[in-house]
Amino acid sequence: MQHKDLISSIMTADPETVDVGDSLSRVRRLMAAKRFHHVPVVEGRRLVGLLSATDMMRLSISAYGADAKTVDAMLDAQFSIQQVMTTGLFTVHKEQTVRHAADKLRGGDFHCLPVVNDDCDLEGIVTSTDLIQYLFDLGS
Repeated sequence: MQHKDLISSIMTADPETVDVGDSLSRVRRLMAAKRFHHVPVVEGRRLVGLLSATDMMRLSISAYGADAKTVDAMLDAQFSIQQVMTTGLFTVHKEQTVRHAADKLRGGDFHCLPVVNDDCDLEGIVTSTDLIQYLFDLGS
């Protein structure tokens, strides 16, 4: 791993997000359509939380044979994004190194790092998949 490569070289810039006031059904549909595992939650551009596929699976009633419309209605009636999202996130700055991101991710407790500026505005996201691709590209 190159010690000086910056996170900005591997992050997904301007990732899709959801607003803290959006519905959980919107999050479910976004994750299903785009095959995302993590969706940053913002107020404006300011990062306030993160929703993961694991967070959504904890709520899922689709395992009980409900159709998507029923699942969406039940999610929206029972939960808000604020109730489900993870807060107190580990974040990184785009000027930090890939090695720094790898060090934060290696514990395995989480699989993405939101990239923020000094004002906590979301600028990107780095996932464990991004890091694996980076390592693969180094070996090519």
